[in-house]
Amino acid sequence: MPASDGRVATETTPRVPSRGGRLSRISRRDRAWLVFMLGVPLAFSIFIVWLPALASIWLSSTRWNGLGGLGAADPIGLENYRQLATNYPPFWPAVQNNVLWLAFFVVVATPLGLLLAVMLDKDIRGSRIYQSALFLPVVLSLALVGFIWQLMYSRDQGLINSVTGGTVDWIGDSSINIWAALVAAGWRHVGYVMVIYLAGLKAIDPALREAAALDGASEIKTFRYVTFPGLRPANIVVLVITTIEALRAFDLVYVLNRGRNGLELLSVLITESIIGEATRIGFGSAIATVLLVISLGVIIPYLVVALRREESP
Repeated sequence: MPASDGRVATETTPRVPSRGGRLSRISRRDRAWLVFMLGVPLAFSIFIVWLPALASIWLSSTRWNGLGGLGAADPIGLENYRQLATNYPPFWPAVQNNVLWLAFFVVVATPLGLLLAVMLDKDIRGSRIYQSALFLPVVLSLALVGFIWQLMYSRDQGLINSVTGGTVDWIGDSSINIWAALVAAGWRHVGYVMVIYLAGLKAIDPALREAAALDGASEIKTFRYVTFPGLRPANIVVLVITTIEALRAFDLVYVLNRGRNGLELLSVLITESIIGEATRIGFGSAIATVLLVISLGVIIPYLVVALRREESP
C-alpha cells in the first residue's frame, strides 16, 4: 500500500537478531534437533569408545584381576610396560606378526585390489559378475573366513592337500602358518580395497584420460600421471583402513589355532591377558594401550590431512 508520503511500503518478514548482531536463520526447534542429532552419537562415542580407552590407559598402570571393583586396582606405574618389553616372550613376536600383517596388506593385497579395480573399470564383459564374486568375501565375517580357510588348510581333508596330493600342515607348522593366515586375510581384504578404488575411479573425469591418450601417452603413463594422482582421496582411506585392519586382526587367527604356535598377535595377547585364566586386566590394558598408540600414529595424520583439505579454498 502507498504510504502517506507517497513512498511504497514493502512488507518484510521480521527478523530476530541473534547474539553478536547477526540474524538468526535457525529456529529454536531446529537448533534443538541439531543438538539432539549431534549429541546422541557424540555421547555414544564418548561412553563406548573414549571412556573405555581412557580407562584402559589408566588400568595399564595398575595391577588388577577384576575383583573388588576399580578401587582394588593397585597402582604400579610403568611396571606392566617393563614386563612387556623384557619379561613377556610372546610380545615381540606378536609385534613382528602385526608388522608383517601390515606389510603384506600394503605391499601385496592393496596393489592387487587396485589392479582388479582398474581392470574392472574398463567395463569388460561380465564385470558385474566379477565384482560380485570378488566382493563376496567382504560381506563375510573374519570368523567365518577363518572357518572356510580352516577347511581349505586341513592336513588330512583339506582342499589344498587333496588337490596337490601333499600332507602339509598349513596351520600347525609355525614356519608357514602366518603366511597361510595372511593369504586368508588378503582374500577378504582385496575385495574391500577393490570396491573403494572402483568408487574412486568413477569419480575421475574421463576427459582427463581421453586427453592423455590423444596426447600420445601410453596406458601406463596415463595411470601414473593422471589416474593415480586422482585417486589421492581413495589412497588415504585405503591406507587408514589397511592399517586398522592389520592392527585389529583377531578373529581369523583365533579361529585357525587360537592365535598360538606362530600366529601370536597383539589382539590375541590382550584377550588372553584379560579373559584368560590369569585375568591380568592391568597387564592386558598395557598391551591395548600400545596398540592404541600405534593406531593413533596413523589416524591422527589422516585427520590432519583431511582437515587441511577442507580448510583449503
